[in-house]
Amino acid sequence: MGNLNVTKLSNKKDKANYIHQLTKDIEALDYMIKNDMIEKAPIRIGAEQEFCLVNEEFLPIGNALEILKDIDDDHFTTEIGNYNLEINLDPFELKGDCFSKLHQQLKELLDKAKTVSKKYNTKIALIGILPTLSLKHITIENMTPIQRYYVLNDAIKESRKQHFNIHIKGVDELNLLHDSVMLEGCNTSFQTHLQVHPDDFIKSYNWAQAISGPILSVCANSPFLFGKELWSETRIALFTQSVDTRANSFLLNEKQSRVSFGNNWETGSISDIFKDNISRFRSLISSEFEKDSMEMLENGEIPKLKALNLHNGTVYRWNRVCYGVGGGKPHLRIENRYIPSGPTMKDEIANMMFWVGVLVGRSKSEDNIHETMDFKDAKSNFFTAARYGMAAQFHWKGNLISSKRLILDELLPMAYRGLYKMGILPRDAENYLTIIENRVNIHIGADWLKKSYRNLLIRKKPIEALQVLTANMYLKQENDYPVSSWEVLDKEAHTTFDIDKKVVHIMNTDLFSVDKKDSLELVINIMKWKNVHHMPVIDSKKDLVGLLSWEDVKNHLDEIEESTKCVQNFMKVELITITKEKPIAFAKQLMLEHKINCLPVVKGKKLIGILTSNDL
Repeated sequence: MGNLNVTKLSNKKDKANYIHQLTKDIEALDYMIKNDMIEKAPIRIGAEQEFCLVNEEFLPIGNALEILKDIDDDHFTTEIGNYNLEINLDPFELKGDCFSKLHQQLKELLDKAKTVSKKYNTKIALIGILPTLSLKHITIENMTPIQRYYVLNDAIKESRKQHFNIHIKGVDELNLLHDSVMLEGCNTSFQTHLQVHPDDFIKSYNWAQAISGPILSVCANSPFLFGKELWSETRIALFTQSVDTRANSFLLNEKQSRVSFGNNWETGSISDIFKDNISRFRSLISSEFEKDSMEMLENGEIPKLKALNLHNGTVYRWNRVCYGVGGGKPHLRIENRYIPSGPTMKDEIANMMFWVGVLVGRSKSEDNIHETMDFKDAKSNFFTAARYGMAAQFHWKGNLISSKRLILDELLPMAYRGLYKMGILPRDAENYLTIIENRVNIHIGADWLKKSYRNLLIRKKPIEALQVLTANMYLKQENDYPVSSWEVLDKEAHTTFDIDKKVVHIMNTDLFSVDKKDSLELVINIMKWKNVHHMPVIDSKKDLVGLLSWEDVKNHLDEIEESTKCVQNFMKVELITITKEKPIAFAKQLMLEHKINCLPVVKGKKLIGILTSNDL
């Protein structure tokens, strides 16, 4: 969306004006393509780095605007979440040591951000989804207070006319109903751009689609969301659902999501991709437009196609077509949106080089990939990679092949050839592509995170384990050693700081609960079988209405054979409860004062955990 001041399209006049500007932009693009005005050389690369801001305990901290103001550098801009920022790197000509130069600029800019952030007791973390994010961080209160984010949120909500239903099933399962697009704020990526010769654009775009699965499989770095282990690259599932304008319905919904991989190979012209987007997706927002694009061309000016770019900014293809103007010349780019942030800068530049190398290393036999490969195989490969990372198997040229074999045997050699063809220094190519090779043979970021977290759970409850995981990830990032060289954390790993432990760190969330009308016999047996001494009682609305303790029922063990007594006759209804953010010392004090051994942890009337004296 850039830095435009945007407004929601509401009345007929505004909509008509916007559509007029949009159609003029398409007309201008077709004119520039037909008259050979699109820049063909030199070819450039570029990138956008999104990153998370965390406090001393590696929890998100919403001070992005203060830090941005203090940084005072046009390379930096906001994101939808007030705990995220973005860096727009300069374009570099694709030759020589351009990737090392990009890496150096990224380091300098991140160092600048770190210096400022330190004054705010804030650190910078690079990862696709921050493991320590919780539901409280995705409320509208944590949206960056800038007009365009509120406008987009209102427009998408108005289009849906219902809440967002998020359902992602991996090792664990996430099922969530949410009321804003703030779930988008969970995702941070390293978006990479490659300028493409206009005459070769459609072939290059189709090839970019075909290789998306294998490229993503070795870059996956986002296995966790709200403490759930989901996909190797959970961003793919989450982003698709978090800005979906389609409403759930009893009817078969054939409309395409605004976040999509696409449905078919491209066979027309570049502008046909834009035309397809405009045809499928109605404009949500508008801005002020000073000039008609066709009039600008007639006056010898190069238009920025602001209306088209604004619309394009609200259609989130994983491989997105971009039009831009640089040095007074129009150009076309493919933007890769599926690569996550992190685990290190070096890993990110390696990901970028691998993608660019395979794109420009395409052989003649791949020119017509749309004729030799079923599009649904390419699409299936992409989502398989998002789910399973390097464990994925791909449909490729009529065969089923592992990610490891496809990358090592075919795509890495292709990347070397492509980079050498473009004049990239051999030492630079070897430096970064060796990082990809090592990741294939050892582990990717998602696997390091999953293995480390599972080890930590042997000794720690989930919230503490996630903080320890994020803290250790941060320490390794600071050294910029590639993730393949990171040792998996063992169960005794700890942080360099004392976690300010709260109820949420030690409460039990794997709960058994009963209904107040359940028989006492059933409840006593559940308590015996599962070795629990406290049983929460909930009603039909899932509200906490009572608590049954072993002390309450142990005197009735002899009568359970003929017992018809139900839970409500024995449960306590005057409960002492606590919220998850309270300090542990406060929980101890409550238990001592009231001479109890159990505290239900609640959010409103809903039970979210149990804290017992054994936990303390």
